[in-house]
Amino acid sequence: MAMDIPITQSKEWQNLQNDLKETSFFEINDDSQYLAILKNTPTGPYLYLPYGPVARELNSMKQALKSVENLAKEHNCIFIRVEPQLENPNKYLPKNAKKSIDLNPKETWLLDLTGTEEDLKAKLPSRLLRYYKNREKQGLTIRTSKDSSDIAHLLRLQHALADKKGINTFSEQYLETELKQPFATLYLVDYQDPDTKNTEVIAAGLVFDDENTRYNLQGAQSEQGRKLHATGILTIQLILDAKEKQLKTFDFWGIAPEGAPDNHPWKGFTTFKKTFAGQEKDYAGTYDLILRPFKYKTYQCLRKINRIIH
Repeated sequence: MAMDIPITQSKEWQNLQNDLKETSFFEINDDSQYLAILKNTPTGPYLYLPYGPVARELNSMKQALKSVENLAKEHNCIFIRVEPQLENPNKYLPKNAKKSIDLNPKETWLLDLTGTEEDLKAKLPSRLLRYYKNREKQGLTIRTSKDSSDIAHLLRLQHALADKKGINTFSEQYLETELKQPFATLYLVDYQDPDTKNTEVIAAGLVFDDENTRYNLQGAQSEQGRKLHATGILTIQLILDAKEKQLKTFDFWGIAPEGAPDNHPWKGFTTFKKTFAGQEKDYAGTYDLILRPFKYKTYQCLRKINRIIH
């Protein structure tokens, strides 16, 4: 059984953590690997493994978790936050595991990019393909950027979306640091007004590529972008470019769980993503492995207070 390594558990992601001045630890062997990031809180430190550890099977997962526990104890951690992608977490998580609020999405939507380009286009919404083909007639052009100053476009659009949907956004410095990584590319959709001839960015997306997968992590559009279907047009471009790079999978990065209420912040995103003929992928979710119960309770109380304030 081959290990499917998410980008958040790669050496490249550790390089990003280094650039963010985070302390991290990377461990790899034939059957498992993990990237653990040391996080500090007022009550003490903990280790966070985004979508990790990664292991071939249950026994190697148990061994990886034990290795992480030893590392955590060396650094006097209160707990370890894990997000393993193996199914049936009750079969390998230790007794001190407690379900936490999911940080990275527990469910996502994947599009298979293998096969011919005709096979791929058959999986794409015909309505969006028409908009894509007519994009220039609508005054839309798509470009890519590695210029950190262009992050301001994404941030502006995200802030407007966050205010409307009540979701959190990353800082400008964080996004700029992400864009500096070799695996990151910023896409921008420009719109030229036919009357004024003024040009503005109405949609943006930040994608990450590893050797097999394109991850569609960050994105937003303006009201004008919504009217012109900019996000849909951009998504078609992201997928076609990933295919051209000979990647195997397009990860839409998160959908709302089955049966989510209409007011779920991802409900609209999920409906849009599922118009593409992909498949759902479910992960274990986020769990805390509690090492110091009293301090963990204190941490949880402070976390709830902070969430209420914000």
